[in-house]
Amino acid sequence: MNVPFFNLRRQYDNIKTEIDTAFSDVLERTDFVNGKAITDFEKSFAEYNNVKHCSCVTNGTIALHLSLLALGVSPGDEVILPVNTFIATAEAVSHCGATPVFADVNEDDYCMDTESFKKAITNKTKAVIPVHLYGHPVDIEELLNISLGHGIDVVEDCAQAHGATVNGKKVGSFGKLGAFSFYPSKNLGAYGEGGAILTDDEELLLLIKNLKDHGSIQKHKHELVGYNYRMSGLQGASLSVKLKYLDEWNYRRIEIAHRYCKNLSDLPIKLQICQEGRKHVYHLLVAQVNDRNGVIDKLKQKGIGAGIHYMSPLHLTEAYNRIGYKKGDFPVAEEISDRIISLPMFPELRNDEIDYVCYTLRDILNEK
Repeated sequence: MNVPFFNLRRQYDNIKTEIDTAFSDVLERTDFVNGKAITDFEKSFAEYNNVKHCSCVTNGTIALHLSLLALGVSPGDEVILPVNTFIATAEAVSHCGATPVFADVNEDDYCMDTESFKKAITNKTKAVIPVHLYGHPVDIEELLNISLGHGIDVVEDCAQAHGATVNGKKVGSFGKLGAFSFYPSKNLGAYGEGGAILTDDEELLLLIKNLKDHGSIQKHKHELVGYNYRMSGLQGASLSVKLKYLDEWNYRRIEIAHRYCKNLSDLPIKLQICQEGRKHVYHLLVAQVNDRNGVIDKLKQKGIGAGIHYMSPLHLTEAYNRIGYKKGDFPVAEEISDRIISLPMFPELRNDEIDYVCYTLRDILNEK
């Protein structure tokens, strides 16, 4: 049996008629940039997350970048973020001319550790970007309390956590701004690049709308120097179709995760722990094992796809090793990065495929 790490074709096959119709509507209207498909999705996505406003942008990295720009992050400022996230989180800070400041993570849920966050705060700290990593919400309520006491703005990185909640409230609705990615493999993925920013603040919304469209809300009237950060109408159409299925797909991801946990419970493998009061939507199913690279090689020999998210904490990457951090500064993230493996996870994964992955892992780990 071959089990892919991820498979987009199965999902498309299930909703093909709806997607094809939605795309045809955009083509008939020739709404290729912005347009009705975008405004319809913005309204629906804001309502889904119980916030007032949504603005679609080109991708998730840009959603973070524009969020920071709208908050006035600029050269000389510092922005705190977890050290074990995709590099886009830090890039958004760098693109503003500000300095990324890293914090370590919890050993159980792999999200930003609040004590490490507090230690990273200086008089230059302008904002913090908590990352709801792998679909598991960070301790956002405690982080908000800390941030409020220091006058720090909060931009949630929700790129992997569409539909995740903390005590029943959707992520992306806690901070001043919530940034989402709709990269095709996300829980809510477009058929290309896409992103969005959520906010309850109308002034921030208007500034973001200006910035993303050449400094202009009204055509040919340019109020400031902006960017071309607009979303394609086809992507908005695909997302409107898929949003109707998001909760169902997330529920299936949770079912899959529970099946993995049950089948692997007696093995020397550590899965990401879901904290009380938080709904984990399992964008990724991440575990820790000994001899991670050897395990991945043996899984591939048996036709099973696997990944690593992420290979290195950001302070040890070539892009950011010049900031001044060194190996040993973030011990939890460093240890995790040497052990983590991402197992197959997507809503269309069949139970027999999950069981095959688990049985194969059992054989591999029992050999050691």
